[in-house]
Amino acid sequence: MNRTWISVFVAAFFEVGWVIGLKHAAGALEWGGTLIAIIVSFYLMIMAGRDIAVGTVYAVFVGLGTAGTVLAEILLFDAPVVPTKLALIILLLSGVISLKMLSNQQAKEVI
Repeated sequence: MNRTWISVFVAAFFEVGWVIGLKHAAGALEWGGTLIAIIVSFYLMIMAGRDIAVGTVYAVFVGLGTAGTVLAEILLFDAPVVPTKLALIILLLSGVISLKMLSNQQAKEVI
């Protein structure tokens, strides 16, 4: 995995942070952390879009962010575990992984 893909994964991690922050921030420090997470996540996503197709970057970013947010709700905030929701998250992640693999395959064909 190259640095560009790592930046997409890190951007998705920060996306989970700012989504949680938007819901749970109460004070100035928490809102500041949320703002920093927004800036970092979008900066990394935009930079990754220079090397990888923007549609692929955005799909992976949003897919991982969605899955991460659902898992964070369950693990950190005692949200109920709904098997259907988990099955759909697995389906979403399989699509994200497929996009990444397709992107890698197309890059090899160009070379």
